[in-house]
Amino acid sequence: RRRQRQMCIRDSSHSEENAVLLQWNNIYYSKKPNTMQDSVIRLGLVQWQMRHFKDIEAFYEQVEFFVNVMADYKSDFIMFPELFNTPLLAPFNHLSERESMLKLAEFTEEIKRKISEFAIGYNINIIAGSMPIEENGELYNVSYLLHRNGKIDEHRKIHITPNERKYYGMKGGNEIKVIDTDCGKVGLVICYDVEFPELPRLLAQQGMKILFVPFLTDTQNAYTRVRHCAAARAIENECYVAIAGCVGNLPGVNNMDIQYGQAAVFTPSDFPFPSNAIKGEATPNTETTLIVDVDLNLLKELHHYGAVRTISDRRTDLYDVVSYQKGE
Repeated sequence: RRRQRQMCIRDSSHSEENAVLLQWNNIYYSKKPNTMQDSVIRLGLVQWQMRHFKDIEAFYEQVEFFVNVMADYKSDFIMFPELFNTPLLAPFNHLSERESMLKLAEFTEEIKRKISEFAIGYNINIIAGSMPIEENGELYNVSYLLHRNGKIDEHRKIHITPNERKYYGMKGGNEIKVIDTDCGKVGLVICYDVEFPELPRLLAQQGMKILFVPFLTDTQNAYTRVRHCAAARAIENECYVAIAGCVGNLPGVNNMDIQYGQAAVFTPSDFPFPSNAIKGEATPNTETTLIVDVDLNLLKELHHYGAVRTISDRRTDLYDVVSYQKGE
């Protein structure tokens, strides 16, 4: 129905200049709300080239370059990879792996503050890959979500790889939670975390719509594990999963020599989505960016009308996934 009706006489001379414009509102018309703008979220993923930096300011310049690019493309989120600041380890290469990682952890608070300023200044939510922190003598691998409104959330990597334990003495985090953003509820896990289906499932039960996975893998075999598990998490949890990793070589830094990665965004596998369940993927193993739009309304459609419904069709009378907070 048209909102208004109009009637007029084109040539007013026919009415002896008594023509009138008649206009009235259609009281039965109501404008449909446009939810498209709110439901479409733009993700910007950075395929980060490992390189030596002469100092931390050079590192900040490279980070800000990518933030500026993604902000110019009106991205809602930008994600850097896991341990993307490890080039700063180079001056400490004479130390043991754990001692050098403890030195790197001394930069984390300053880097977090600086990137938070970028998030506010460029009006973009930033997932700052991951960085080490030292707390009460323990090392943790932590990813920060630096909101454009100044809020800061974190996820401590829960599942620690054998090498992380052996070389760095890393300790796993204990908290599982979704993060509320201005684009809805998102989840944040780090690399190896995504290979454990229980963790993303618990986040999905809390309402997660997008799962962000910063990763760092040295070989194609390791990358393949992350990639296939991330794709599976998108299907079984009816959500989008975005992954971004480091690429290239980093000589002169112990245990960080080679990297293999390919940024990608995975979707559920049903009619509203691409037939291969991949919304976008970057050229592998080269420094680049990937910018992808995801529509949250398609997830709602899937929940109610999907050919299969992996959330609602679970047999919780036979099995379930539960979490236990530390100390319980």
